[in-house]
Amino acid sequence: MKKIQSHIQSEDQFQARVESYQALMDIFNSRMNETIHRDDDSAVQKHLSRGKLTARTRINLLVDEQTPFLELSTLAAYGQYENQFPSAGIITGIGRIQGKTCLIIANDATVKGGTYIHETVKKHLRAQEIALQNHLPCVYLVDSGGIFLPEQARIFPDQDGFGRIFYNQSQMSALSIPQISIVMGSCTAGGAYVPAMSDETIIVKNQGTIFIGGPPLVKAATGEEVTAEELGGAFVHTTISGVADHLAEDEIDAIRICRNIFESIPQSEAQTFDPFPLEEPLYKAHELYGLAPIDLKKPIDILEIIARITDGSQFEHFKKDYGITLITGYARIMGFPVGIIANNGFLTSEASLKGAHFIEICNFRKIPLLFLQNITGFIVGKKYEHEGIARNGAKLIHAVATSVVPKITVVVGGSFGAGNYAMAGRAYNPNFLFMWPNAKIGVMGGQQAQDVLNSIKSKGTDQNNDLVTQFEQESSAYYSTSRLWDDGIIDPMDTRSVVGLAIAIASNKKTPLPKNGIYRM
Repeated sequence: MKKIQSHIQSEDQFQARVESYQALMDIFNSRMNETIHRDDDSAVQKHLSRGKLTARTRINLLVDEQTPFLELSTLAAYGQYENQFPSAGIITGIGRIQGKTCLIIANDATVKGGTYIHETVKKHLRAQEIALQNHLPCVYLVDSGGIFLPEQARIFPDQDGFGRIFYNQSQMSALSIPQISIVMGSCTAGGAYVPAMSDETIIVKNQGTIFIGGPPLVKAATGEEVTAEELGGAFVHTTISGVADHLAEDEIDAIRICRNIFESIPQSEAQTFDPFPLEEPLYKAHELYGLAPIDLKKPIDILEIIARITDGSQFEHFKKDYGITLITGYARIMGFPVGIIANNGFLTSEASLKGAHFIEICNFRKIPLLFLQNITGFIVGKKYEHEGIARNGAKLIHAVATSVVPKITVVVGGSFGAGNYAMAGRAYNPNFLFMWPNAKIGVMGGQQAQDVLNSIKSKGTDQNNDLVTQFEQESSAYYSTSRLWDDGIIDPMDTRSVVGLAIAIASNKKTPLPKNGIYRM
């Protein structure tokens, strides 16, 4: 492979861009800190006073020492509900237990008793989707009061509502994906099915409870007065009902039991790659701050970004001089082979055909795909419509949709219109999708939307003339991640390690062969 030669111009101007981006990072880091570090919160203090551990502490003790934990959607629900649901009240992510990659879902009882709002359900379901897609064992750290009742209409009855959690558990069980529950607190109503549908369940003595209807509901329905412990405590479920399988003395003991169980869980048949020595990029990751597009109207050289995330800053072009608004080629990231598809402008017919051809090759060679999005969309105009941009763009979209190798998407700049689809947006089931803090996502830019509606209005249709502010707000990375349109905002400097970890996770499942041959476009 060839080394990418960086051509950063004007040191003073570049440094000014770095400083501008650092201001964005200060905002990002502040929002992450206020979400994660909540020691002064009265609910956290009350939780700790009961001798309980926080959700993130439980996870840290559960995963293997000195191994990474990839937390997902940390800022879920941010900016909504008056910020009363940090991380949507649930921590999800991927780590290793006894050397085996697994997905962990941990209720945070310090957030409204661990109850579920719309975003909590969505985050839980997304975690299970990742487990299904990558064949990852699941551990549920249960400490939840069930549905947040004021939100019941939004999360109870629909197809992807609360009940889908248990449907997914059944589907995973049918696919021989192990599921272990540790009941560390309340496990009420529908939530009682999480441990009941797991392969094995551990319950903490004098702390964990499982019941379909809690004491208040039992009294209202039957008049019977019963304590939570008498109704569904650890002794009841390990000696009488059999709902739980292991009695833990405390949370530390429960975590120990779970880790012991993982010794008997078989390792999944993973996709293997030829070994290759790991090389650091030639250029500093911090330089990404000066390369990330803040003003999306100004072009960037996507190769400069690629040079700071690939092993040895090496990259082998595929069709270098054809369809040049799309960069395609081979590289390695953290030792893993990867096919990179990156925008260097809008998508043309030639770029679309080139991308589709490259995806088919990567499918047959079982090379994971990395999409680096900075896309305004497909090129428009009479000339391009006559040339069949819709047909050729559809070929790229089809190739992305039917690809069998792992797909990792990082939105480094803009993600607009059908370009989002062609570059493996959320609707195209990438294994993971991350955004940089500067990223924007929307059907089009705010000014474009207003210009379109102004044009319609001039023809006699009454339309709202002020969309720029609305589009700016709704296209921000924080708006996206709050609603779980992505798997989290990441620091650009962490892109290389996050992508490498994502490929390792996605490789836990063997890649099937594609059904069709390679069509030269």
